[in-house]
Amino acid sequence: MSIKCAFVFPGQGSQAVGMGQDFFNHSEVAKKMLIDASTQTGIDFTELMFQESAMLGQTEYTQPAILLVGAMAHKLFIDATDIRPVLTMGHSLGEFTALVAAGALDAVDAVKLVNLRGQLMAKACSKQEVGMMVSLGLDDETVEKLCQEQRDAGLQVWAVNYNADGQIVIAGIKKDLELFAPMVKEAGAKRAMLLDMSVASHCPLLESASAPLEAKLKEMLKDEFIAPVISNVTAKAYNTKAEALDLLPQQLVKPVLYKHSMANIDDDVDCYIEFGHGNVLKGLNRKATKKPHFNVSDMASLEATIVAIKELG
Repeated sequence: MSIKCAFVFPGQGSQAVGMGQDFFNHSEVAKKMLIDASTQTGIDFTELMFQESAMLGQTEYTQPAILLVGAMAHKLFIDATDIRPVLTMGHSLGEFTALVAAGALDAVDAVKLVNLRGQLMAKACSKQEVGMMVSLGLDDETVEKLCQEQRDAGLQVWAVNYNADGQIVIAGIKKDLELFAPMVKEAGAKRAMLLDMSVASHCPLLESASAPLEAKLKEMLKDEFIAPVISNVTAKAYNTKAEALDLLPQQLVKPVLYKHSMANIDDDVDCYIEFGHGNVLKGLNRKATKKPHFNVSDMASLEATIVAIKELG
C-alpha cells in the first residue's frame, strides 16, 4: 500500500484501569505478550492494568503498562495488515514504543527497559518532593522567560514538554511549582494546574538516571531499524543504535519537542495511527495537522482503523 503512515505512541498520563483488557480477552497473541512480560518482570500486569491499583500511578509501573498496551496494539495491527510506517514517533515514554515499532527493540525487552527507566526516575526524585504542572494559553517564549527568571531567583522549574501551541508542561520541585503557578496565571495563562505525577520528567533533576539507562540500552537495542524514529530531544529522525544511545539518555533531562516534531514530519506523511489506550495524541495533533488520525486501543478500533486506512489508500 502506498499510503504513508506515521505510527505514534502516547506517554505517561494515558494510563487507565482496564487498558489492554479487550486485547487480552480476544487475542491469544496479546495474551501471550502480557504473560511473557509478567513472567520476565515479576509484575502481574493483569492485576496492574485490569483492577483498581495504586501502583498504576507509580512511574516504575505506569511506564511498562503503557508501553505494553501500545506494543500489543501495534503487533495486532501489523499482523492483520501489510501497512508499515514511514516513520515512528512517541511522546516521552512513547519514544520507546516507537523503537519497538521500528524493530530496534524487542517488545518484552522494552517493557523491562522502561520498568527500569521508571525505577531510575523515581530514585532520582526520591529525596525531594517533585511535580509537574501544565500551562495553557501562554506562548513558549513567555513560559521560558518566566522559568529562567525564577531559576535565577532560586526556584527549580523548567519548561519540559512542548505539546502544542499554548500548551507547555513545567517540571520541578513541587513547592516551587506551587509558588510558580500564580506567576504563570499573572502572565496571562488560562490555566496553571499541577498534574498527578510522581516524578519531574525531562529536567536536570533526573541527571543521575542517565548513565544506568544508557548501560541497559547498550544491552537491549538492536541496529535493525525498519523505519526512522523521531527523537523527542531534537525533533529529527534517527535510525541507528549509536544515535539512539546518544539521544535516549538525553531525553531524561531535556525537553520533549513534540509540537516541533509534528511540524517537521507533517509534510512527509498522509496519516497518523496512534497505538495504545485512548487517543491523547489525537487531541494534540488536532492543533498541528489536518491529516487523518486513527487510533488502535481495542479490537473494535483495530478493525475500524484497518478499514479506514484501506479506504484512504
